[in-house]
Amino acid sequence: MSTIIAGHFQLQDDVERARRALVDAGFPGERISGFYLSQPGQHDLTPIGGDHQHSPGARESPLGVAEGAGAGAAVGIIAGALTAPVTGPLGPVVGGLVGAHVGSLFSFSKMKEAGEHERGGDSPLENRPAGMLVAVAFDDPVLEQRAVDLLRDLGAHHIERAKGNIVDGDWADFDPCSAPELLH
Repeated sequence: MSTIIAGHFQLQDDVERARRALVDAGFPGERISGFYLSQPGQHDLTPIGGDHQHSPGARESPLGVAEGAGAGAAVGIIAGALTAPVTGPLGPVVGGLVGAHVGSLFSFSKMKEAGEHERGGDSPLENRPAGMLVAVAFDDPVLEQRAVDLLRDLGAHHIERAKGNIVDGDWADFDPCSAPELLH
């Protein structure tokens, strides 16, 4: 695997300009990749689309709903039992069902808010922003600073370092969900 330096650009013209500048600086054209990176969550990595089989923000939802339904059902059964002289034998049953439903709805208040960080999850700062990405691969560590400086001078932002392979202009082992190692 080679070292890869990649930078984000806003326009397709910037990508072509960066590609030409990298070639002019001595980097082989077949080891330079330029492509559009989709928004996080829209990389179509699973058979049904998206980046993950399960939504990272909903990881604790089943447990929360079960806890809320259980607690609500217990309270509903007790309330239904207390009203059994008036409602008859259906009081505890209906009380339990209504309590389970209300309890499961109440559990949604424990879900994370939009933009809130998940415990043990990636922060938004670790995601790659959408946009045009230019990457160059090389094996000589001396070339790293030259690549970083060149991309920075061309207006790249979110310059990152990675390990991988660019073959015939294709970053074959690029993982859009991996956390980037930002340099600039």
